[in-house]
Amino acid sequence: MADKLLIRLFDVGLGDCVYCRIPKVHKNGRDFHILIDCGTLSGADNLSQAMDKLKPMLPLIDGKRHVDLLVVTHEHKDHMTGFGLKIWDDFAFGAIWMNAAMDPDHPEAEKAKKLHSFATEAMGQALRLNLALGPQLTELASAMALNNDAMNTLRVTLPAASKIKPTYVHADSKADQALPLEGASISVLGPERDIDHFYLGDPGNPSLRSALGLIDKDLPPVATAVPDPSEVPTPTNLDPADFRRLRSRMLSTALAFADLDGKVCNNTSVVLLIEWKGKRLLFVGDAEWDQGFKKGKGNCAWNVMWNLRKERLNGPLAFLKIGHHGSVNATPWQMPGASKGEPLDILDAILPVPLKARAKAVVSTRRGNYETIPRSDLLAELGRRVSNTKNYAAAFADAGLKTSVVPKFDDFESESFAKPQPFRTDLERMLGSQGFIDVEIDP
Repeated sequence: MADKLLIRLFDVGLGDCVYCRIPKVHKNGRDFHILIDCGTLSGADNLSQAMDKLKPMLPLIDGKRHVDLLVVTHEHKDHMTGFGLKIWDDFAFGAIWMNAAMDPDHPEAEKAKKLHSFATEAMGQALRLNLALGPQLTELASAMALNNDAMNTLRVTLPAASKIKPTYVHADSKADQALPLEGASISVLGPERDIDHFYLGDPGNPSLRSALGLIDKDLPPVATAVPDPSEVPTPTNLDPADFRRLRSRMLSTALAFADLDGKVCNNTSVVLLIEWKGKRLLFVGDAEWDQGFKKGKGNCAWNVMWNLRKERLNGPLAFLKIGHHGSVNATPWQMPGASKGEPLDILDAILPVPLKARAKAVVSTRRGNYETIPRSDLLAELGRRVSNTKNYAAAFADAGLKTSVVPKFDDFESESFAKPQPFRTDLERMLGSQGFIDVEIDP
């Protein structure tokens, strides 16, 4: 309906592509159109189809489909690979936001940028060499692989075509003040400006001292850290078994840095809070959480926001874009066997069970080789807290579908399949969706 706020979550496989239309809040009286991320690890056709579906929803201004605000949450391919495709000639943008860590000149992200450059090149090298990384590391490597075409499109091509400059945002930036908005607000709750301090930690922290020291000065060349076995002869002065162990340790170190970078990159996600007609909507990218905030530590984004931006985060939501494709690390909650504490406090604040009827959530996900994406018991817990849910066991039975079509069903899905869950793009696809999930928020 024209007077309702619309969130459309496009089904792009394992990735995010989110459209939001806020009715009649543009300063000229029309709707305000937002696109948050355009990426996938599941093939470019998904993104091309999503953009074809998006075009008719956008106003035609000066011959191009106009997006008032494009937000790219963080530098992982499942959120930005679409910007490396030739699909943008028909679009124009009023503003383009990326996180502060994506700014090549941001002074408080030097360590994070150095880590990211090394980690992405190392994982790219591992993929090129077809090393046996295992399913989880292979998926991480795919998400991290450098996408220079996408970054050039975001930093140069799209801004030039729209006659604007990209804006690199953080929680203290005032980019929202430049938006042509009346009757709604868009705030940035994360990341913090000082990327290195909050998400990597201080060099004096004993648990991080060696890692940060290496990032500062001694990271090895990628070809040394991830060598091509066919091009590295065994030294004559080393036992072959000792040399293989040494090479394995070097690769393990490179993979450990890649894992650290993946965490830091997720935690630099742009976190948007949209407020409209007394309703609060939160879009979190892949922001992660841990048990609690600690000064000097490499903290997770949810904990930083809770401790530094509590006055903005602390309050019931009308909508949550579930983070990191339903991963266990991206929605604070009380995991089975965990003690109560900060994560549950956050979840109880933003999605309190007594206000379930007022809240909605949705997740873009794809079941792969392991249980953390999506974590089905987490989705069942969220199903206790939001109103737009589905019992997928009943839905599959009604559609005549067998659960055997759900990947890894017995391993990861069976216990929660009959419990109400927020709508999921992967299961909706099996049930014959149109390629997206719509969520409407009443004024």
